[in-house]
Amino acid sequence: MIIEEKPSLEVCLSPALLHLYDTNDAVVVIIDIFRATSTITAALHNGAKCVIPVASVAECITIGEQMPNSLTAGERDGKIAPGLQYGNSPLEYPPLFVKDKTLVLTTTNGTRLLHMIEGAATIVIGSFLNLSALCAYLLSQKKRVVLGCASWKDKFNLEDTLFAGAVAYELQHAFEIKDDSARAAKHLYQAASGQHLIEFLKDSSHYKRLSAYGLEKEMEYCVTPDLHPVVPYLKGKEIVVH
Repeated sequence: MIIEEKPSLEVCLSPALLHLYDTNDAVVVIIDIFRATSTITAALHNGAKCVIPVASVAECITIGEQMPNSLTAGERDGKIAPGLQYGNSPLEYPPLFVKDKTLVLTTTNGTRLLHMIEGAATIVIGSFLNLSALCAYLLSQKKRVVLGCASWKDKFNLEDTLFAGAVAYELQHAFEIKDDSARAAKHLYQAASGQHLIEFLKDSSHYKRLSAYGLEKEMEYCVTPDLHPVVPYLKGKEIVVH
């Protein structure tokens, strides 16, 4: 009887730890729940042509000036960055507004992490909004998975780790949970799953930071599972869906 070896699943809790992980030929999931990956998932499911993730505000503005039918968007420290048209919230991009447009996006944490990944087989976008679709996709690939938490300025955060734990929990039957970061994330999710996730996260630093700007409704939306069942992935310099 041949026992098929399970692919591994690891969780990188911060971009500052990324150098410790082998992303070569792995499926790497970018996670920035509050709010970049939630915004990307919502915008693409709502009909955006693509999302172009960029590292700097200046680059975002330049691309927006050169590209017709585009929207420049993003934030720094939770607020709309000066010079950009729109912010980093999934609620800002309903279908009638975003359909067939290109979203040029820069954020404090999420787009930065995406540009750090090297050698991956595929880079995909993860959020609670596409949790089930993402898990189904990861199962189908039968490859090593690295869940990359964008964190907050390289510091551990609860919401990204909570989502990584949700993925680890859902996939534990089919993957080898490789490291203690993944185990800790899974235990965190199990501890939180008996209540509405936003209640669990109200004591997090990022929730407190963003709620000071009146973004409670956006954050509750960001932790609602499966509202946007798509799997965005990086194709060249653009994030698209099939």
